[in-house]
Formats: sequence, structure tokens, C-alpha cells
Amino acid sequence: MYENTFPEKRFKLTLEFLQKHISKEESILDLGISNPLSKIMKSQGYSVSNTSGEDLDEDVTGVINSNAEVVTAFEIFEHLLSPYTVLKSIKANKLVASVPLKLWYASAYRSKTDERDRHYHEFETWQFDWLLEKTGWVIKDRKQWANPVNKIGFRPLLRRFTPRYYIVYAERV
Repeated sequence: MYENTFPEKRFKLTLEFLQKHISKEESILDLGISNPLSKIMKSQGYSVSNTSGEDLDEDVTGVINSNAEVVTAFEIFEHLLSPYTVLKSIKANKLVASVPLKLWYASAYRSKTDERDRHYHEFETWQFDWLLEKTGWVIKDRKQWANPVNKIGFRPLLRRFTPRYYIVYAERV
């Protein structure tokens, strides 16, 4: 079902969560450039547009000018210095967003080859909940899941049962 997708479990669970809360008649602004997950959403009948790759810490024009009814943000807020600014700028009344959770046994992700592919934040659930509350959102549903890897060792064992991803459905107050 998910052609050319490395994180198949994450995409499957994210799509199921989206389908639970968002109808295919609602327009979606997906934060970030077109990606495998936004392509899957389109293939499932959602009307999705993406931001253009601008630095959302510096330029929220695409968010402000959007007339989408829903905003999705899948693993994007951890890359921003100030997700607060983006969350306050959203005009839509519905938000579906996921973030990686902070793991006590691992450092925040930092690509050695791509300067843009680094996590400034890895959240604890209460931190992300508080950020949403402070920016005018009320969480209506949430889910967490682990991200097992097929390796041997202590950390791979912990990844089998330690939640790594956190997804929420929220509505504007």
C-alpha cells in the first residue's frame, strides 16, 4: 500500500489517525515540502497542498495566506527554533501534528550531512501539550507509538516498547 516508504509503520498509523478525525472533503495545508506522506494522503483522496520549503522560523506567509480548513504537521516542529510562531499563525480550526518524543537513552537526532535535518526539539508529551495550549489549541485526541528497529543491543531493545512518536488532533479554541 505504501510505495517506496521507509517508515511504513509510522505512515500507516499517521494515516489511520488522520482518517479518524479529518474528512476527505476538508482541504489540508501540510507544513513542509511535498513528501512521501503527503503523496500517500493525496493517493487516499485528500486535497493536500504543501508549504514551499521556506524557513518557517523566518517566514510564515504561506501559513497565514492559506485558506485550508486543516493543517497537518508531521515531524516538522522539532526542526524549528520557534514552533510557537507557526502554531499562532495558523488560521485553520483543525490541526493534526506529530512529533518525535525525547528518549532518555539517546541524544536528539542530528544529521552529519544535511544541516537542515536536525532536531532542535525532541518533546516530552507534556511539553508539546503545553505548547499547543499556549498557542490556542485544545487537544481532542492523542496517540503514541514505539519505533522498533531490527538490530541487536540495549537501545534497540528499548525502542521496541518505548514510545517514539506522539500525534495529536487539536482544535482552535
